[in-house]
Amino acid sequence: MTSMQLPPGNDFNATWTFLEEGLDQIMCRFEQGLDRTRYSILYSAVHNYCARSDSNLHGNISAPGGPNSRRPAPAPPLIGGEVYQHLSNYLKLHLEKIRKESEQYMDESLLQYYTKQWTRYTAAARVVNNIFMYLNRYWVKREIDEDRKSDVYDVFTLTLVSWKKYMFEYVNHNVIAAVLKLITKQRNGEVIETGLIKNVVDSFVSLGLDHNDSSKSNLDVYKDYFEKEFLEATEVYYKTESEKFISENSIPDYMKKAETRLNEEEGRVQVYLHPTTHKTLIPICETVLVKNQEESIWDGFQGLLNADKQDDLHRMYSLLARITDGLNPLRVSFEAHVKKAGLSAIERISQNESESVDPKSYVDTLLEVHKKYNDLVQTAFSGEAGFVAALDKACGEFVNRNKVCKGSSSKSPELLARFCDQLLKKSAKNPEEDELEDVLNNVMTVFKYVEDKDVFQKFYSKMLAKRLVNGTSASDDAEGSMISKLKEACGFEYTSKLQRMLTDMSLSKELNDQFKDLVSQGHDGPSGADFNILVLGAGSWPLSAPSTSFNLPDDVVKMYDRFQKFYQNKHSGRKLNWLFQLSKAELKTHYLKASKVGYTFMVSAYQMGVLLQFNTTDSCTYEELHKSTALAPEALNPALGILIKAKVLLLRDAENVGDAGSRYVLNHDFKSKKVRINLNMQMRMEQKAEADETHKTIEEDRMFVMQAAIVRIMKTRKVMKHVALIEEVITQLQSRFKPRVPAIKKCIDVLLEKEYIERVENQKDMYSYVA
Repeated sequence: MTSMQLPPGNDFNATWTFLEEGLDQIMCRFEQGLDRTRYSILYSAVHNYCARSDSNLHGNISAPGGPNSRRPAPAPPLIGGEVYQHLSNYLKLHLEKIRKESEQYMDESLLQYYTKQWTRYTAAARVVNNIFMYLNRYWVKREIDEDRKSDVYDVFTLTLVSWKKYMFEYVNHNVIAAVLKLITKQRNGEVIETGLIKNVVDSFVSLGLDHNDSSKSNLDVYKDYFEKEFLEATEVYYKTESEKFISENSIPDYMKKAETRLNEEEGRVQVYLHPTTHKTLIPICETVLVKNQEESIWDGFQGLLNADKQDDLHRMYSLLARITDGLNPLRVSFEAHVKKAGLSAIERISQNESESVDPKSYVDTLLEVHKKYNDLVQTAFSGEAGFVAALDKACGEFVNRNKVCKGSSSKSPELLARFCDQLLKKSAKNPEEDELEDVLNNVMTVFKYVEDKDVFQKFYSKMLAKRLVNGTSASDDAEGSMISKLKEACGFEYTSKLQRMLTDMSLSKELNDQFKDLVSQGHDGPSGADFNILVLGAGSWPLSAPSTSFNLPDDVVKMYDRFQKFYQNKHSGRKLNWLFQLSKAELKTHYLKASKVGYTFMVSAYQMGVLLQFNTTDSCTYEELHKSTALAPEALNPALGILIKAKVLLLRDAENVGDAGSRYVLNHDFKSKKVRINLNMQMRMEQKAEADETHKTIEEDRMFVMQAAIVRIMKTRKVMKHVALIEEVITQLQSRFKPRVPAIKKCIDVLLEKEYIERVENQKDMYSYVA
């Protein structure tokens, strides 16, 4: 029988001898290949033996139409057990031979031998599996399905089981030791053949067989034999290296080393380890390289902050973010550092400015500190929420409790409002429109940290009122933009009066246009003066009634009466309260004979009242001026003081303005480089008094706000304990200001007296709402 001649199907010995010769060619001379004819004959040999059908095997079968024809014919017994057993023995002997040969190799040469044999063996195994496919389909399937034998597999699985049993179980220790040695070489900086490790690792994965489903594999071999040892070796390696390195190098250098090592291990998983190893390998590396050295790393944080080492800070952040609670000490230190930086910056500018701090330099300093550390948070700390919160907390501290505040958190909102006033007022220093929008956004950054937002609101509304009344707003759009930003931050209620003030200005313009049309028609005779009126809603504007009586000069009385009549006809039932202390006028001079050009004096209404007395005389006593204007001394004296200081009037017969018997003479030699001269200036003392008055009204307003909050809470809850009520009041109002506990207690006492609430009998510290 030649090697190409099929053996008889019923002769097992001949069949196996034929098959064994083919197996030798496939398993031992795989590189020579197997032609299609040889492959087909081998497949047919297996088929002919396993599918033979002589009567001895099939039993007696009734002829069709016989007495038993209704019964189905019994299935013929399946043949293949001998073939399967001999194939198992063949694989065992073949693998024992390979194993024996492997004993002459060690380390890297062993890996090369192992991977070469594994590659040849698995490639050959696929061909063998195809040749024995008939055995798989029938005999093996029947054995697995019916007998559930745990030691019968499809042929390809049998080849892997055999490799594991007769090769792997004997050589795995040396192979894995060689792999670990190679990985150590790579960690030490040597160039290695990573493909070797990849092939070995893949073989371990392939040997993980799921005995319940031969089409699946598990990772038992890879994890139990290799991964466990690999992880232990990794931990020992990095523990030794990290302890030695950190003792001999700086923290920044150690962090670079740790970062490099972690990246290398990430790469190792991608190049030659199974992806599942990532979830165990990286945490071990993080523990050894970061967690075990966290205190040393924490200790280096402050130095890096002081030196503004952003790259090193980002590296520290990235490393410590890998471990549980690794960032907490950094956040605490960062918060303290930012707070200290902010307080120091404000202290420096408060020392440089002897009397009072310039609002612009104050706000710019706050913003400078915030910007520096906000940029640091975004770059070095990747905008992480914990560091953002630490920055916010620190900013809240140095914005509200710095040297300028002197124990009161209300100074910051006042200075911020003054800074807004500077920005939004007409000035040569005003930023361009695009730039102004950015500056207003920066203002809102500081505003976010201001605790006493009601203080800002009070000062801002007063200053907005002045800008609008005096016509000194740089831009209506900018005013509207700022109010929109405040509305977005604090809600409609916070800005409703501010918005109404802008609306009143538009309505006043329309009213003036209508009045001027009426005047120009001349129904009431010629007018003596140009006249402009602002009609403002009393409930929206922070303007108080004049503190003095005032006799309006004859020159403007006629126009005043005309407007009163016009307005009453238009809005019957409304009352106009004239705020002369806020009114202003422009007077042209015709008395200076030596001057070629007439001057224009820009004056307050009270100064106008004084100066118009000099249309009929060159000299007036204090008593005469007091009688003719009806101004109280606290209004008359400052008006005269500025006119004397500007040398429009000359003081005679006294040393001080307002002295009894003092005389005031019109200065016919008055000279100025300017044609338009502003005499309507607020004195520093007046500014301070106004600020003090504003703070006083803020405290009064707060008492009402707290009382309203208490009533609102009690109306909802009906009954409440003292401590819970105080906490709820603080929670509800802290977006506007931080209520002080003594002030809340005082409000509770007031409401008890007014019988809005009452104490609950026999229950300590309990209040109930009185319906």
